[in-house]
Amino acid sequence: MAKKIMIIDDDPNIVTYLEDIFHDAGYATCKAMDGADALAVVNQEKPDLITLDLEMPKEWGPRFYRELSQDKVHGSIPVIVISGLAGNKYAIQKAVASFTKPFDRAELLKVIKETIG
Repeated sequence: MAKKIMIIDDDPNIVTYLEDIFHDAGYATCKAMDGADALAVVNQEKPDLITLDLEMPKEWGPRFYRELSQDKVHGSIPVIVISGLAGNKYAIQKAVASFTKPFDRAELLKVIKETIG
């Protein structure tokens, strides 16, 4: 069974682009358009890794991450930040990696492969 990556981003173009990258690399995907809906999707889909935008309507990525990290079942899911905000590597210090949009596709896939295979 393919490992599953959850994409949390409010930009549908970014979501589609990431889905294409991950599917081409053999991963399954699920998505949430903002942090407010993301925990429900995590509980339902049980992803192996999460890519997280920081700036979204309703609930920002760091707030979602705080809630996720307190979840006893899913709190250990690795997170990769993908954001247009400068200095994003400091927003979630326990993130596996942080990428600024636009990002290098090959580098992102390398980090994912090192993290979840």
